[in-house]
Amino acid sequence: MSGMTKPSAAAPAVDLADEVAYLEAVAQARKAADAYYGSGESELDDDTYDRLLRGITAWEADHPGQIAADSPSQQVAAGVTTGDVAHTVPMLSLGNVFSDEELTAWAASLQRRLGGEAVAGWAVEPKLDGVALAARYREGRLVQLVTRGDGTTGEDVSHAIDDITGLPARLTEPVTIEVRGEVLMTEAQFEAANEQRTAHGATAFANRRNASSGSLRAKDRAYRIEQTFLAYAALADPEHTTDPALAELTHTQLIARLAALGLGTTADTPVATVACTTLEQVMGRVREIGALRAELDFELDGAVIKADNPADQERAGMGSRTPHWATAFKFPAAQKITVLRAVEWSVGRTGVIAPRAVLDPVDVAGTTITYATLHNPADIARRGLMLGDHVTVYRAGEVIPRVEGAVASLRTGDEQPIAFPEVCPRCGAGIDRSQERWRCERGRACGQVEAIRYAVSRDALDIDGLGEKIVVQLVDKELIEDFADLFTITREQLLTLDRMGDKSADNLMAAIETAKTKPLNRVFCALGVLGTGRSMSLRIAAYFGSMQAIRDADAVALEEVDGIGSEKAPVIVAELAELAPLVDKLVAAGVNMEQPGFVPPAPADAEAEGESKDSELPLTGKTVVVTGGMTGPLADRSRTEMTELITRAGGRASSSVSARTHLVVAGENAGSKLAKAQELGIEISTPEELAERLAAYLI
Repeated sequence: MSGMTKPSAAAPAVDLADEVAYLEAVAQARKAADAYYGSGESELDDDTYDRLLRGITAWEADHPGQIAADSPSQQVAAGVTTGDVAHTVPMLSLGNVFSDEELTAWAASLQRRLGGEAVAGWAVEPKLDGVALAARYREGRLVQLVTRGDGTTGEDVSHAIDDITGLPARLTEPVTIEVRGEVLMTEAQFEAANEQRTAHGATAFANRRNASSGSLRAKDRAYRIEQTFLAYAALADPEHTTDPALAELTHTQLIARLAALGLGTTADTPVATVACTTLEQVMGRVREIGALRAELDFELDGAVIKADNPADQERAGMGSRTPHWATAFKFPAAQKITVLRAVEWSVGRTGVIAPRAVLDPVDVAGTTITYATLHNPADIARRGLMLGDHVTVYRAGEVIPRVEGAVASLRTGDEQPIAFPEVCPRCGAGIDRSQERWRCERGRACGQVEAIRYAVSRDALDIDGLGEKIVVQLVDKELIEDFADLFTITREQLLTLDRMGDKSADNLMAAIETAKTKPLNRVFCALGVLGTGRSMSLRIAAYFGSMQAIRDADAVALEEVDGIGSEKAPVIVAELAELAPLVDKLVAAGVNMEQPGFVPPAPADAEAEGESKDSELPLTGKTVVVTGGMTGPLADRSRTEMTELITRAGGRASSSVSARTHLVVAGENAGSKLAKAQELGIEISTPEELAERLAAYLI
């Protein structure tokens, strides 16, 4: 499936040779489970625990008469009870599968439970990595929160009612209902939680689940920590709800109903619950969720597959620990625990000094990780990191791995403080420490080569043939000071470079000339303005239409651009003032400073008469999803170039199909996005049809 990655097979289960090894494994898993479901801070990462538990389960299957009474495989949430509030309907765990083959086998077993009849339909949704919670509403008012506990009883955590978004104090209708879901932290909430925690003298949380679990149970803190609730179920029997229609809803309809009541769900996210008719579509959606994992601001560790029809669920029934009609497809672990050995300091293209963690090598999501980002010195201090710490390392998709925090329970006392630089690690100049992100006092002059390399990269000016070695030579020979000087360089000057022949010089001169005609968003991206990148540059260029309009804009005007808030806008204004000489040089060199397809806002009187900005553009007001391989006139277009094309034509590019999508451009091997578009009745176009429709915008 184009653009998607198939979740890799899970690491093998731990091999237990005899009963002694089995009992040792049970004790190790028991200790880890007590910590995981208690404080949230376990000495084992998820992957190691899963492998251990699978080994225990396999040994027990071969020795059913020798199962330990305290085996974590025998109870919901490993049997860790943290309260005495009874669940009138058990809160069960989910079984796990780790491959397409295991999912196929599970689906076949479900069909056997249904007497050989095919499942009427499937629902696929993300497996959220948080803390399971039951929220009880009486006549629309939130009255009690209860953790899952051991599935039979849980802990009353109603003291946290005011701290959880997605759980409104009152629903939009006065219904009595028990909703079940996951409490977790978004990335921003996690950062805020650690800021508050360290400000009050406590150790930073090692990871988000640790933070959620500990914060949910904390009663006597001097500070409050915000979390997020996302619903995935509700009790539909008459004993627990005054909304009788719930029992008739499919699972996908139920999630939509919960969202309509004002509850938090994944409905408005790229990984929203979707209905599938075939197992092939299910597998496609699982891969899609895995590919989207890195784009989310909350964590997930798999996808959940459920029989969508309530009749199928009832017929399949429940086991003692898991429902027979649902399972979780676990992705390769995005988090592992390893040791922080050193911190290296590098200087970026804008002079920002960035720390990088040097780690004991560890496999995370199929990639061996030796380095991870530490963001900035203030972040290191907030997390209380030390050399020698066991740290949680997080990586999802192609995102650069990052250190989440230290596992404080594993400290030995031999850990050492991290040394911060006194001068710029590259040039020895002083350091500007006025912001959290430290910067060399020389600013961009310190990161000269990096800034030029960024400007000519594929997502910016895309000057083919201008590699790092050539840039270094151009700088060392003082032929250029910045990337604007490239547009005034001569062929004769290029021929003075090592290994630069006539043909190479001609090709490079042609590529530089072509770069002059790039759309404004590419030119703006090349500037490397702090707080912007490829996507933000496109939004800014599409909103203002010209470089001059951007330069004339103040912070208030910039805040009107989607994604620019009150904190980022002044930074962009200041950056553009600093970059003014560079922009002037680009203008003088004849570089394009306009955004193709831009239509200025209509006058106020025209808007009053119903005319709106971009009213004549072919994709005005339309959300467009591109999927599969492009063909025909669009065959050579990258996803970035497709996004630019859609934006020039007045549309908005999106990565996921939902009820709000207006058009899906389906290329070769379009897969589940095409299937969902067909299911929702969304307009579908081939690449060739889109090219014809937007012929005037193909530049």
